[in-house]
Parts: sequence; C-alpha cells; structure tokens
Amino acid sequence: MKLILNIVFLFFISIAANAAIDIEVQGLFSGKAVVLINGQRHILSVGKTSPEGVKMIAADSRGAVLEVKGQKKSYLLGHRVSTTFAKKEKKRVQIVANDRGMFLSHGSINGQSVHFLVDTGATTVALSEHQAKRLGILYRMNGIESQASTASGLAKAWKINLKSVSLGSIKQKNVKAVVVEGDYPRRVLLGMSFLDKLHVKTVANKMMLEQRF
Repeated sequence: MKLILNIVFLFFISIAANAAIDIEVQGLFSGKAVVLINGQRHILSVGKTSPEGVKMIAADSRGAVLEVKGQKKSYLLGHRVSTTFAKKEKKRVQIVANDRGMFLSHGSINGQSVHFLVDTGATTVALSEHQAKRLGILYRMNGIESQASTASGLAKAWKINLKSVSLGSIKQKNVKAVVVEGDYPRRVLLGMSFLDKLHVKTVANKMMLEQRF
C-alpha cells in the first residue's frame, strides 16, 4: 500500500513539473513588478521567488526579467507568455496587440536583447543599420548586397543569416534576415523567415505562435 502511495505521489510531482506556467507582467517599477502567474497576482522584488517558482531577476519601467525553471526570459508590460516545459510539448508564445493593433514583443538576436514587431506581411526578419551595428552584426563584411522595399521606396540592403533568433521560449538558428541602410525599420521586423516555421493564429487582439516539430 505504501509503495502504491509513493507511485501516486511521484506521478503528481511529474504532472506538476511538466505543467505550463502562464505569466503576464501587469505593472512595472524600479526593482519590482506586478506579475500574474497562473491567475494569481504577486508583487515580486528583485531576488524574490513566487510560490509557483518564478524568480524576479531584474525590473524597470521597460520590462522585467524572470527566471522560470532555470530559464531566464524578458517580459514587456501587458504581454502574456505561456510556456510549457514538458519535453514532448510544443513551445508556445502568446502576444497581445497594443492599442494600435501592433504585436510587439521582447526577444533576442544572437543572444542580445531586441524589441520585435511581429509582422506576417514581412518576407524576412528585417533590421536597420543602426540596430545591426548595436548588435555587432558584420553585415557589410558577411552580407550579400541587395535592395529592400521601404515606405520611401527602394533602399540599399544586405542579406545575412542570423546565428539565432528567440521569441519567448521559441528559438531558431541560422535565420535569414536583411539589414536595411539607414534607420528603417524603427523596430526589428520579425517576418516570415522566422514565422514560417511556426503555427501562427490570430484571434481578435491575440496572436498565438506554436513551434512545429
């Protein structure tokens, strides 16, 4: 009987370990944030951990960095990211549109922090020269000279391959991109060279991105 109880106990531990954690940052302050975790609201200061195991690493007026099951991720105000950590589960990210209908989210390129505008109308990931220089991308040396269509017409551009691009828990390597001469686009466009490998579904003001196997 004791053995059966131990097996049941371990079974429920396994379920808890593989459960999805739904996180939304609802308020940002210097050194602390209001975080909704699986429907429960907490005020977390830097270094503190919630009962669900979510640890606050850093927070300011721009966003918060949280550690969940050993993985550090950045969150913007009002953006809900639901991530499942079960090995066989597909990784998902949900983004809520802002009041202008744009799907903005925090992510990374080559391991460095960036702000994305998720754009299903863009054929590729696109960033300006200014952004590329900040990220240390040697686009003139390693890229192929080309042209890109902008709001002002055609602009000089360079086709490149990014070592890695991450959005929430979703990470892809060797992603095709283009660096556009000048300051356009203002935000990095997360286009179809990244999104084409995902299931993308938009309902009302929410976009769900799910990793394919």
